[in-house]
Amino acid sequence: MSLTSETSDTSEPRPAEESWHAPPSPPADRSTWASLRPLVLRLHFYAGVFVAPFLFVAAVTGLLYAGSFQAEKIVYAHELNVPVGKSELPIADQVAAARKAHPEGDVSAVRPSPEAGATTRVMLSGVAGVDADHTLAVFVNPYNGEVRGALEQYGSTGALPLRTWIDELHRDLHLGQVGRLYSEFAASWMWVIAGGGLVLWFARRRSRRAIRGATGRRRTLSLHGSVGVWAALGLFFLSATGLTWSTYAGANITDLRAALGQTTPTVSATVNPGSEHAGHDMAGMEGMEGMEGMDKGGAGAEKGGGDVGLNAVLKAARAEGLSNPVEIVPPADSSSAYVVQQIQRSWPEKQDAVAVDPASGKVTDEVRFADHPVLAKLSRWGIDLHTGNLFGLVNQIALAALALAVVLLIVWGYRMWWQRGRGSAFGRPVPRGAWQHVPPYVVVPLMVVIALLGYFVPLLGIPLAAFMLCDIALGEIAYRRGKRTYAPTT
Repeated sequence: MSLTSETSDTSEPRPAEESWHAPPSPPADRSTWASLRPLVLRLHFYAGVFVAPFLFVAAVTGLLYAGSFQAEKIVYAHELNVPVGKSELPIADQVAAARKAHPEGDVSAVRPSPEAGATTRVMLSGVAGVDADHTLAVFVNPYNGEVRGALEQYGSTGALPLRTWIDELHRDLHLGQVGRLYSEFAASWMWVIAGGGLVLWFARRRSRRAIRGATGRRRTLSLHGSVGVWAALGLFFLSATGLTWSTYAGANITDLRAALGQTTPTVSATVNPGSEHAGHDMAGMEGMEGMEGMDKGGAGAEKGGGDVGLNAVLKAARAEGLSNPVEIVPPADSSSAYVVQQIQRSWPEKQDAVAVDPASGKVTDEVRFADHPVLAKLSRWGIDLHTGNLFGLVNQIALAALALAVVLLIVWGYRMWWQRGRGSAFGRPVPRGAWQHVPPYVVVPLMVVIALLGYFVPLLGIPLAAFMLCDIALGEIAYRRGKRTYAPTT
């Protein structure tokens, strides 16, 4: 990935005449790459200069997020951990203890203690002062029912306030839906900048040049290129996975998966298929919104027609092979079932789910992660790898290293831009008009690709098309003024 164009192997800037005037006309037998290279350089330069600030913010906030998992364990150690006891209380008794301490709101989900020494989480929705998209997590000692505290929680990974704040900073800069455009813009362009730099680097065979002994701009370029080559694969991955849950490109990806029959299957929580609630499933429960929750008297309280209670529901799920960690979502209404789903995002993934009839305690439906379509699995793995969950600490360290690499690449890129200039002036990009030397059989398909990108990845395609049109228009104006198309741009 590079923020500047490179047209010479020397460390010193070329004579001013070479930078300001048109290069000689290319020979008729010029290769396609030779014709494309100036255009790639110019696009790469401008994309780096104008997109780099967005990438820099995304990298810095991503670096913070990578460290937030371990920080969360330290900051909230009291709520998350307890001394290991001899035996755990029934899950219904743990929920009753949480409701006694926090009778406000409704129980929207329960996460039994996933391992020895870990607390049980009882999530409450509709609590005053808690964001509508969040829940209040009450932490209960599973051995004696002691309530260890309550914290606001967000998302399916159970992010607590510290990680939630950093996550929202990375995702939308705490600006809501408008702020999400920044992260989508960065993700849309990251692979383009990385790919352009990678192609230019290998085309010039710079990966074989030693850094030792180089000085000035050439040394900066060597450092930039070497790190960029090693980081390129990770940047492609972050770009692709980041787009999967973006606003516009993410919606197109979801529609494409639906058209291909590759959506994530969901377990049906409808007890009576003929009822008006037949559409109720896990997809609608993930946000924990619109649910009536459990009776405030505690899990296992009688509901219309009788309720076998949480203990029997968890036992039924265990019988179906759902090991820890799991989350239990109570029925939304009298026509709905309990849903128990595994929530392990680390390798190996545990994402099996079952629905349990509250009246009989029998499993009415099940979905196994092994049966998910290929794209559904890849999407799940990709998102969990992007967010640092799939391989735990190793995953988080790798993400932190990649984020740091992006920061260094951007700093080196701007430094090369400065070093290419004259005195106090910033360096100039490749002269305008490079597109004129690209053969028609390349230009036409390129325009088609830009049009498709504008539709599927609008925050890439639209700015790219605007750049091409402006470049052509400015070049034509310069030509009509007798300056050709290679007049200086800065």
